Amino acid sequence: MHIGGLLLPNNLAVAPMAGVTDRPFRMLCKRMGAGYAVSEMVAANPKLWGTDKSRRRTDHAGEVAPIAVQIAGADPAMMADAARYNVDRGAQIIDINMGCPAKKVCNAAAGSALLADEALVARIVDAVVHAVTVPVTLKIRTGPAPHSRNAITIARIAQDAGIAALAVHGRTRACLFVGPVEFDTVRAVKRAVRIPVFANGDIVTPRQARDVLAYTGVDALMIGRAAQGRPWIFREIAHYLETGRALAPPSVAEARSVILEHLDDHYTFYGEELGVRIARKHLHWYSASLPGALALRAQVNAAESTVAQRRAVDGFFARLALETERLPRADEALRNDRPAATRAARPPAFELEALAA
Repeated sequence: MHIGGLLLPNNLAVAPMAGVTDRPFRMLCKRMGAGYAVSEMVAANPKLWGTDKSRRRTDHAGEVAPIAVQIAGADPAMMADAARYNVDRGAQIIDINMGCPAKKVCNAAAGSALLADEALVARIVDAVVHAVTVPVTLKIRTGPAPHSRNAITIARIAQDAGIAALAVHGRTRACLFVGPVEFDTVRAVKRAVRIPVFANGDIVTPRQARDVLAYTGVDALMIGRAAQGRPWIFREIAHYLETGRALAPPSVAEARSVILEHLDDHYTFYGEELGVRIARKHLHWYSASLPGALALRAQVNAAESTVAQRRAVDGFFARLALETERLPRADEALRNDRPAATRAARPPAFELEALAA
């Protein structure tokens, strides 16, 4: 699959997720089989570019190409400047955020709030496309609300402006992450445009990935929350799409090695204090479906140093390896009992039969 003149290794992408898709996580997902990864969103407001958070989000040292950076804002001129700023710092693809439903973003009239103003959408995408020589992509939802879906109109505006590829999360802004995904709308968008389209939303198993591709006819899949704690989902999906057979989940020994490597990269990137604090959510996701998860959560939350936190994780997986050889499959993990807060953070399963009914 191509985005502009760039050839991707495959049609599996890591969705941009604020607070999640930092450089260590993107690099890990690419090692685990993702062909493409989009950064956390970078604010278009130049007053924020000098913050430590923005500097980390524009740090692509050692990252495997193509390097894609998502920008967020509501002013066409600022968005154009932000695109140039990030290209100057190594971005090979600029992605425009019109998909985030978070109140903090939408209250600034950015993210998916932009979908309610089609004229402004047109001005933003036109300004960004003409500001840079690299491909520009766009991530959207199906519309502002169920009664005002306009994804097809937005997709055509984007295509006419020169957007190189489009990612569609199959819910409206009002739906947040609740309720069934509108893969019928995603299919309609794909049929309405010629540019590559990514389907996004509640794709959590290899079989679901195959079914979404077949049902919608899209060119690629964008995986978000399902990769939290399961970065190997990309190789599992790639194997299933190629062979039609399920790939065994990682052994506990392999998972232990992958997670510790992620931690080491993470600590190097963030430093001691931030590294310990930000690692907690990743470690919660890694262990959520496993026996003893609550005890590990207490340990990693209480840890005050990277050494203590890493030691707790190493010991947890060393003990788990004595009890079982492999991690549960994705569908088994979804069924396993977990704390309510963890379950709520996970996407519900997608069933193709419900779409076809």
